[in-house]
Amino acid sequence: MHVIVTGGSSGIGLAIAKLYAARGAWVSLLARDTGRLEEARAEIAMLPDVDSAFIRTASVDVASAEQTTEAVRLCEAFFGPCDILVASAGIVEPRTFDAMSASVFDEQISVNLLGTANAVRAVYKGMKSRRGGRIMMISSGAALIGMFGYSAYCASKSALAGFAEALSAEAGAWGVQISICFPPDTMTPQYAREIALRPREAEILMGAVKPWSAEEVAARIVRGMDRGRQKIHFGFSLTALAYFGPLIKPLLLWWFSRKARKIFGDEAHSGLADTGKQSFDCDK
Repeated sequence: MHVIVTGGSSGIGLAIAKLYAARGAWVSLLARDTGRLEEARAEIAMLPDVDSAFIRTASVDVASAEQTTEAVRLCEAFFGPCDILVASAGIVEPRTFDAMSASVFDEQISVNLLGTANAVRAVYKGMKSRRGGRIMMISSGAALIGMFGYSAYCASKSALAGFAEALSAEAGAWGVQISICFPPDTMTPQYAREIALRPREAEILMGAVKPWSAEEVAARIVRGMDRGRQKIHFGFSLTALAYFGPLIKPLLLWWFSRKARKIFGDEAHSGLADTGKQSFDCDK
């Protein structure tokens, strides 16, 4: 069995790769950073009964269709056709929309949405011809409800849900299983960077939620794929949003809006007061 994992150098992707490697699968890791890919390869090779010859890495920017297609071609030439694709590559840059440059917005769309599509495209035709294969797209809990400071991320991850649903309608007749999952906050290197960038207002609105470990998330994803599940959710809150969103979201969004108006209203009032005081001082 040949498993290809994009974003496989760290976080959820690496944790999934370890699970499959422990089963004796050939594992191909795709990511941008060559150094981190080698570190990931060494981590997997240290697992009990894992042969390092069963692990291959390829440095690639999944936002490039050409690079992705070529990387997958080389991996398949080495280990054979892809049986399972896990599209885990993704980035997040939390900022308010008006503080976010067009390039930062576009990059999140390019990597999270188009990067997933590029990886799927690289393996899908072969899976169809063999009438079998499994594809897992890693979305996010942020796809289930809009979040302050995450306009680009929510847009890119929400789009994956529509992509997976439409592709599943096409792929079923050919024996190709399309799945998608919606992980919660997960303790990864990217999460640490995200928290450092997260706007203060977002912290206030969202509150503190304990992140899951990458290993917990990976185990649920792999277990769900083993069972042929098309959608995988995590925890009570996100599962409730997934199934009862039309009923729950209006109330949640109203509450977020009310809380935001209070925060910003107080800050705006304070700012005006400070401005008035400064003006008075200047007049003196």
